[in-house]
Amino acid sequence: METDSSLPGLLRNALRHTAQTVAVVTTGGPEARSAMSATAVVPVSMDPPSMLFCVNRGASCFPLFLEGHGFCVNLLAAEHQQLAEQCSGGLKGEARFAAGEFATHPNGVPYLPSALASIFCVQDGRYLYGTHAVVLGKVTEVRLTDKRGPLLYYDGGFRRLPIADTPPEGQDQGAVMGEEGDW
Repeated sequence: METDSSLPGLLRNALRHTAQTVAVVTTGGPEARSAMSATAVVPVSMDPPSMLFCVNRGASCFPLFLEGHGFCVNLLAAEHQQLAEQCSGGLKGEARFAAGEFATHPNGVPYLPSALASIFCVQDGRYLYGTHAVVLGKVTEVRLTDKRGPLLYYDGGFRRLPIADTPPEGQDQGAVMGEEGDW
């Protein structure tokens, strides 16, 4: 790996050590819909339930997200790698939907029924920062499917994480990040 000694390059290289779940964030309005792969997707709060994601201001889907439509964070399973690749680069607009069997929620937002989870949100704010926009959303609905291994992005590539049938010894299956209120 070539080393970039600039501060942004060092930060990029440092963040290659974090494993992130891959999501496809979808949105749609009356005339268009769009999808983008994202790893900059995180919960903000459980009260109120909320999420945020970041979108590059140069991305083809940026204008549609700026219109303020609802969106869905679709957390991908390992078998969705082709979809993640199609939604992260050369394909634009409607062509990004070709690799997945998408449905349309009653609120008009496209979603992936086979995703590990589909988290539906209404936009609740946007913040432009540097090359990106941070988009905040209030969660209105969550749909879960069967438990399968997630698609991860680590060290510049897609990775798969096998899921055991039972949690490791001493770990409560319902525990997320420790005791209530730790995060």
